[in-house]
Amino acid sequence: MSSILTSAVSQGLLWAILAIGIHITYRILDISDLTSEGSFTLGAAVCATAIVNNIPPILAIFMALISGSLAGMITGLLHTKLQIPSLLAGILSMTGLYSINLRIMGKANIPLNMHSTLLTNIKELFNLGKDRDAAIFLGIIVCVIVIIFLVWFFNTEFGYAIVATGNNDKMIRANGINSDITKIAGLMLANALIALSGALVCQYNGYADVQQGIGAIVIGLASVIIGEVIFRNRNLITSLIGIVIGSIIYRLIVAIVINSNYVSANDMKLFTAIIVAVALYVANVDFKKKRRPKKC
Repeated sequence: MSSILTSAVSQGLLWAILAIGIHITYRILDISDLTSEGSFTLGAAVCATAIVNNIPPILAIFMALISGSLAGMITGLLHTKLQIPSLLAGILSMTGLYSINLRIMGKANIPLNMHSTLLTNIKELFNLGKDRDAAIFLGIIVCVIVIIFLVWFFNTEFGYAIVATGNNDKMIRANGINSDITKIAGLMLANALIALSGALVCQYNGYADVQQGIGAIVIGLASVIIGEVIFRNRNLITSLIGIVIGSIIYRLIVAIVINSNYVSANDMKLFTAIIVAVALYVANVDFKKKRRPKKC
């Protein structure tokens, strides 16, 4: 049971960065962005390609983060400048990124077993026994840094403008703020975090695969919704912490179900969709109860 728990925590922390990125588009910007499935793989592809070409892992992760922000910028430009609906803009970016990822990797799969990664460096530096321990150590540090940065950023004037854009686009324009810029910036930030998650996960898995991002948005949504169900009275910092906890809980549920032999690994996408559906139902029921007028 301890190995299941450590595996869930290690993976949950790394995938939580993806979920936080999805939270920015889904909850803050109020945009359904499917770019995440392509940008997650993009981060893994850029990071793995850089590592096998002897680029230091830290620099490779930074390159992945920049590539993700560029993917988000493309989606933002398609949506704001070409007036393409956000859902279709995300689909177009995701579709195009599949070919771009193959171009970057040169093949469908890049193994990292024979190369030094950030996880192997941390394991050697702190004399940790397993990759899971190094992943937990790295995941905690990255999650804390990301949460602190986002709490600071969304309390700046520009951060408030991004939040206000998601709440009421027309009001923002009436106050003289260019909502196109705030939308593009929000999408760039979200997809940068998603690509960062892809870069960390590929190092944990020991490979990057062109199919790696399939279903990533559903996994991220599962973490977001589970976190919202746990933390019902939410501000920004509790929402972000809830997403991290929700990601760990999701991974723990998946690990327990797989080890129980009741669900095949081939059925995990279906199982994830069911988890999201149930969590959304619980969240909607709770929201309707809160809005129901009290009897005198």
